[in-house]
Amino acid sequence: MQTSEDKTEALKQRIDPERVPRHIAIIMDGNGRWAERQGEHRVVGHANGVRSVREALVACREIGVGYLTLYAFSTENWKRPKAEVDALMDLLVRTVVGELEELNANGVRLHTIGDTASLPEGCRNTLMEAIAATAKNDRITITLALSYSARWELVHMARTIAQEAKAGTLDPEGITDATVAARLSTVGLPDPELLIRTSGEQRVSNFLLWQIAYTELWFTPVLWPDFRKAHLYEAVLDYQNRERRFGSISEQVTPG
Repeated sequence: MQTSEDKTEALKQRIDPERVPRHIAIIMDGNGRWAERQGEHRVVGHANGVRSVREALVACREIGVGYLTLYAFSTENWKRPKAEVDALMDLLVRTVVGELEELNANGVRLHTIGDTASLPEGCRNTLMEAIAATAKNDRITITLALSYSARWELVHMARTIAQEAKAGTLDPEGITDATVAARLSTVGLPDPELLIRTSGEQRVSNFLLWQIAYTELWFTPVLWPDFRKAHLYEAVLDYQNRERRFGSISEQVTPG
């Protein structure tokens, strides 16, 4: 009888290594619902979701994905009960500290995007120390979107451009896509080719709105704490079966 490990490996072997997405982004949804189904507090769901982060990171590393971005905490999440927010910040610190040695051992560079200045000082300091400690790693970059929302990012970008134009250091007539991209928090990162959202919800929830203009979307009913390597491999296989045209027609993408 085939085990779950055998099935996972079989999925992995079907992936074309020449067409693996360079950058995968994930909206990790369903922690609270998972905990409620277990009769537990929502925070228990977040804690169990840490295993899924490890699974996704290992899966990406094994198939050659260069960048993994996780929507960890949105600007809207600050509206949640203070006890839950405090527990999430504590979990973030404990996870980063606990995983640091493993990250370095596997060549993982830690990065972050978002309004990190709004994070509690202790949390922010721990995060910055871990980012510095992994800065030279180059096998895969994992980016945590913390206190992030795309609208916050776009407003920040617009203000920056307006200030530069007002100061005379930027000609408004010369503003291009590249001008905008260079002032987003994702500067230096390639746009995601694949966006995964768990829990069955089919929306992007204010996440990387500029960057996912041509990203392939994959939705799964699996709640985030139940997400495993096999699910990521399924998403990549589905991605590899799609035709990405970027506004062109099929004949231009794959000439006959």
